[in-house]
Amino acid sequence: MDKIPEHRKNAFKAKSVFKAEELRRRREEQQIEIRRKNREESLAKRRNLNVPASPDSDDESAVAVINAQLQATTKFRKLLSKERNPPIEQVIECAAWALTNIASGSSQQTQVVIDAGAVPIFVELLSSPVADVKEQAVWALGNIAGDSPPCRDYVLHEGALRPLLSILNEHHKLSMLRNATWTLSNFCRGKNPPPDWNLTPALRSVGNIVTGDDVQTQVIINCGALPALLSLLSSPKDGLRKEACWTISNITAGNCAQIQAVIDANIIPPLINILQHADLKTRKEACWAISNATSGGLNKPEQIKYLVSQGCIKPLCDLLTCMDNKIIQVALDGLENILKVGELEKVNGVNQFSLFIEEAGGMEKIHNLQIHDNMEIYKKAYHIIDLYFAEDEEEEDRTLAPEVDMTSNQFVFQSDFNLPQTGFHFGSGNTM
Repeated sequence: MDKIPEHRKNAFKAKSVFKAEELRRRREEQQIEIRRKNREESLAKRRNLNVPASPDSDDESAVAVINAQLQATTKFRKLLSKERNPPIEQVIECAAWALTNIASGSSQQTQVVIDAGAVPIFVELLSSPVADVKEQAVWALGNIAGDSPPCRDYVLHEGALRPLLSILNEHHKLSMLRNATWTLSNFCRGKNPPPDWNLTPALRSVGNIVTGDDVQTQVIINCGALPALLSLLSSPKDGLRKEACWTISNITAGNCAQIQAVIDANIIPPLINILQHADLKTRKEACWAISNATSGGLNKPEQIKYLVSQGCIKPLCDLLTCMDNKIIQVALDGLENILKVGELEKVNGVNQFSLFIEEAGGMEKIHNLQIHDNMEIYKKAYHIIDLYFAEDEEEEDRTLAPEVDMTSNQFVFQSDFNLPQTGFHFGSGNTM
């Protein structure tokens, strides 16, 4: 084929279309355009995924709720952002009112209020300075406690009882007293809570450990058992109080330092209260604890003085008439240890502790124990009377015995009435 002349090529239309550089440039532009279109289509597809869902959609409901909460929160923020007199208490009262109404619904609705953490807040509001807020909190707690025994126990566990009683003791308006009384009645409704079965075996385990030597007992003391035992002494459960007294009795059976640790933990006052007022089984364990605490005796007389100052003598004397021979012996041991320290601290030759025992009726009871069937009790009672109370009996005997005339070595009997100096005159009666 003949070659096209150059002058004819210059006459062609779009002669630069077929140049290599031009073709490469066009291909690049086409690729860029294709990528741009693909990107736009992809973005369009992604936007298509955000088409509003149907009115029944859960997502739409959630969004609506969130928007409503946001709007309400915004309004509250604006209200509370006022420079002068923001309605803080009114907002709290409004919220308390709403929660109170929810808590008055079904058990499930009440549980929602509890799960939201409202109960501790209501307990705090019982001490609010605003009467209306305080009354609303009383009402709400009454609704929650009245739902079920578990709810009642939870409210009590959060400490609602004490501030509620404070409200009842104060002089409030009639509606407040009515609501507080109604709430208190709900605190007392339902069955008693089940016993804490985990607490009893734990306490028994601790009690068994302190039956060992002083080293083992000290380990329990070092672990902080004494404050826990102090708390258990005020438990409403008789069994727990009894176990606590038993455990304490094993601790006071230790050395003087361990007895002092019990004293320092302020356990003695409630222990003596139990010794005086509890049921007999618990009193027996408390008797062991107090009697063991007197064992420091002559080594630590200040411990005995402290026990006496807390009023241990009277309840110990009261147990001398119980039917348990072992407890009588334990009480006698404690009283004897007290009397020993009293001998060291005599005032003008008088054992003050023996006077305290006599005033508590203890001397008479110990005297009566001298005719007890149990030989050990008889010997212990005889020993105490002979050693610490014999002077009183001797003094009484001396007042009854006649005086002796030292010159004639004869008894001189005194009479309470005067004899006539002229003697007696017996008149002769008329004979029949």
